[in-house]
Amino acid sequence: MNWANESSSREFILLGFSDKPWLQMPLFLLLLISYTITIFGNVSIMIVCILDPKLHTPMYFFLTNLSILDLCYTTSTVPHMLINICHNKKTISYGGCVAQLIIFLALGATECLLLALMSFDRYMAVCRPLHYVVIMNHWFCLRVVGFSWLTGFSNSVLQSSLTLNMPRCGHKEVDHFFCEVPALLKLSCADTKHIEAELFFFSVLILLIPVTLILISYGFIAHAVLRIRSAEGRRKAFGTCGSHMVVVSLFFGTGIYMYLQPPSSTSKDWGKMVSLFYGIITPMLNPLIYSLRNKDMKEAFKRVIPRIFFYKK
Repeated sequence: MNWANESSSREFILLGFSDKPWLQMPLFLLLLISYTITIFGNVSIMIVCILDPKLHTPMYFFLTNLSILDLCYTTSTVPHMLINICHNKKTISYGGCVAQLIIFLALGATECLLLALMSFDRYMAVCRPLHYVVIMNHWFCLRVVGFSWLTGFSNSVLQSSLTLNMPRCGHKEVDHFFCEVPALLKLSCADTKHIEAELFFFSVLILLIPVTLILISYGFIAHAVLRIRSAEGRRKAFGTCGSHMVVVSLFFGTGIYMYLQPPSSTSKDWGKMVSLFYGIITPMLNPLIYSLRNKDMKEAFKRVIPRIFFYKK
């Protein structure tokens, strides 16, 4: 069985909440508002981080990459979801489903690794300040970010191959809003336990290992911050790290719920809501969390925005 053979069915039907027509309009408005805020917020962070020299540091280099990820992450699913809600025929082509699956998985895995890098950056800044400039240099940051993107896409290709090569016996009704691994596995007419075990292994590598490293890093950070005598220093350290921990909790909590348990054990409607949360709501909240809880970012907005709109030659 290969991808070409399965493509003969041409398209999948994305059921979403089609059995609950009263939810279509509220869902459309939620997606539209969330997507608009996601675009505006993440583009704003990218512009400010690029234009403000004071933000040319590893922390904001990683944050710029996170904003790029979140933009692409939501764009891979939300526009098609908005179109499907407005039409009675809620379909996606086989090629579109493959592309959506690969991109969504790749960017999700890359974000897991990037969040781990951001925690390492905070660990070095708080616990090893004298070594920070030497270790967190420009080339090191470029290499580890490049490694994250490469690992994310490699993981995606492997998981997508395992998922799409399962025989479906003509089944093409995906009980979801978009093409995602748990929903596609439910279409299989063969025993999926072996594939689920392999996918579970990859999910442990991408989800549990980064989140474990993040928790260890923040354990050291908390210990170091509590030893700071200055109340202002403790407040600044906890403020910067606190925003990152909020993002980590939202993203990893929902991702672990979806990918570290068998697809058959998840409630179909609850699984859809969780997917909406980490696929749409979390990318919308990221720029709000980092901008509203970060003093440096708020000051950078005040410097850069007037320069953009009121600049005179």
